[in-house]
Amino acid sequence: MWLMEIAVLADVHANLPALEAVLEDIGDLDVFCCGDLVGYNPFPNETVELFRRQGILGIMGNHDYAVVSGDSSRLNAPAKKVVEWTAKELSADNLKFLSSLPKSYEDERFSAFHGSPCDPLFDYIFQNTSDEILTSFIGKSSILILGHTHLPFTREIKGKLVLNPGSVGQPRDHNSRAAYAVLDLEKQSAVIRRVKYDVDSVAREIRRQGLPLEFAERLYSGD
Repeated sequence: MWLMEIAVLADVHANLPALEAVLEDIGDLDVFCCGDLVGYNPFPNETVELFRRQGILGIMGNHDYAVVSGDSSRLNAPAKKVVEWTAKELSADNLKFLSSLPKSYEDERFSAFHGSPCDPLFDYIFQNTSDEILTSFIGKSSILILGHTHLPFTREIKGKLVLNPGSVGQPRDHNSRAAYAVLDLEKQSAVIRRVKYDVDSVAREIRRQGLPLEFAERLYSGD
């Protein structure tokens, strides 16, 4: 199904300008997304429609789940506000697409979870998570892809690769540029790439829609 190299995204969070810049940088590679198409940012319909138009394969993240289920109990108050706004804004077709996303993906090449295999939506796995825990998560596939933390990293454990591509739409590693990864499925290696985009346009729309201003400020600081 997959060619030798693919692009891996996560945590797009309704940041259309960042997504468009990343997809332009990616070019012709197939794309996989490790969850959270929506939340935090003000372009949910446009983002989901672009995923649908491009035929991008992906899984569900915790913000996606909160929107489609109506259960935002595990989010903080500002994030809940955006989830509630997003649920009202999304078209029926886009909400249906978001609802159709699986909570995990696995084939012979790689497995993917927004959080982790033991908690696909909400678990946080970091670069310094112990080898013992990560080893317990790696199944039959030789590559494990995770999201949710918005912090990019690669780790090799017992000949297998663990990858978090970082966040397209709200980076948190003190770098405001959108992040994604180019994954070589044959070599089991990945390179994190960074892409500049028009942060001002997203911040303006956050303010125009009356969404929490902290999410606009965060785009500039990358934390």
